[in-house]
Amino acid sequence: MSSTVLIVGAGPTGLTLACSLARQGVGVRVIEKSPGFQTGSRGKGLNPRSLEVLADFGITERLLGAGREREVFRKYFDGEFITDTDPHEDIRRTPDVPYPRGLFLPQTRVEQALREVLAGYGVEVELGCELAGFDQDETRVTARLASGEEILADYLVGCDGGRSTVRKRLGIAFEGSGDRETAMVVGDVELEGLEPGYWHQWFSAKGALLLYPFESTTTWQFQANPERDADGRPVEPSPEGFQRIIEQHTGRTDVRVVGTSWISTWRVNVRLAERYRVGRVLLAGDAAHVHPIAGGLGMNTGIQDGWNLGWKLGYVLTGQAGPGLIDSYPEERRPVAARTLDITTAAMTTVAERSRTPGVGLEVVRSDDTTGLNVGYRWSSLATDGLDGVLQAGDRAPDAPLTDGEGRIVRLFELFAGSHFTLLAFGCPAPRLDGPVRGFAVDAGEDPLYDKDGHARRAYGIEGPALVLVRPDNHIALTAGSDGEEAVRGYLRRLRGL
Repeated sequence: MSSTVLIVGAGPTGLTLACSLARQGVGVRVIEKSPGFQTGSRGKGLNPRSLEVLADFGITERLLGAGREREVFRKYFDGEFITDTDPHEDIRRTPDVPYPRGLFLPQTRVEQALREVLAGYGVEVELGCELAGFDQDETRVTARLASGEEILADYLVGCDGGRSTVRKRLGIAFEGSGDRETAMVVGDVELEGLEPGYWHQWFSAKGALLLYPFESTTTWQFQANPERDADGRPVEPSPEGFQRIIEQHTGRTDVRVVGTSWISTWRVNVRLAERYRVGRVLLAGDAAHVHPIAGGLGMNTGIQDGWNLGWKLGYVLTGQAGPGLIDSYPEERRPVAARTLDITTAAMTTVAERSRTPGVGLEVVRSDDTTGLNVGYRWSSLATDGLDGVLQAGDRAPDAPLTDGEGRIVRLFELFAGSHFTLLAFGCPAPRLDGPVRGFAVDAGEDPLYDKDGHARRAYGIEGPALVLVRPDNHIALTAGSDGEEAVRGYLRRLRGL
């Protein structure tokens, strides 16, 4: 039987994982219990790190054309206009960070783009396929669908959300807390009477109303505290309720809801799976962690789970690494999720407190922590650091422009794109290595690339000759001096022996 991974759930997490595996030639099946693809906007922001991930698949530029990198926040207090602010106006692109601002667009557009990438590898999402159960032994997983079909796979990954069937079947505790009561009503609405060039944010003692306009559409995302009945209990959301909430917060009757295409509710849940792996079954995305929406890290954390796990499963199943490599997925990603729970919980508290001040809006949650650019794995067993510089093994590998012998610009991210390791040899020849690694000499050796403006050396904190090995997920695997060829070879041998 050829190597196969069964992915349960076709959201951004599962699709990112599927694209990574399919690109490596691994057989993939993606099943989704819903009869059709999701239409509600749900998550609406890709952070800079997720844009880097998706650029590796070649879709970021297309997504940039469908969304907005900058957004003016129009803020009101007690129904009165206070101010317009652009929290992104001072953020500039730099050689090491090509996507500094993130991107506003509906999650549905992200999923569509990833499905198109996946289709290019001959894989289609299988809709209306519900997982009923599964068993596993030392060599495979046998999954059973509600239809009665059995699927044999080398590994199964649950990307099936906060109510994950896979997690429940494994008996993994989902540790944390959650509110039973609705904290927010959300939806996609068609509006009349409101200027679409702004993210409108109303705050008051009565709560909050947020209306966000999606680029090149007439659709707005609606977010607000729920209406309450005479006993103080939340009222089920409805188009009529949305209209009443708008009038209550704005004091205006000219802003009209003329249609709704999606209505839902959101409750505060802060939970983390006790384990990410049981044998040949793993968890990723919301199946492994859920947290407050402040900071917009939900979809992004899931994408980056899939990105981390994808190359590792692929290397194991194509014989380029031993099965122990998979253990580095929970080793690296579970601590990141735990920190994300802390960041978003604190951000939720900050919004609740600071929004009592007129003119303060959602910009208070924005920080380096929400960009994803400072997420690294220095503690990982895969990190081997021999330079002890500012940038160390486990950190994100920055971008930078180099030039080839004909003067053409070659960006580091172009060299990294794909499922291989990349060895950068600064000021020394690039050693010839076997296996899934491509070597490039910078300012030395045969057919070198040139760091004429020093952007690459500054980004990596390198002054003299040095070797930097970059993982397929664009994190630094190893740093060493120019005499570190054997350290690089040893690292690659160790992967195969895990």
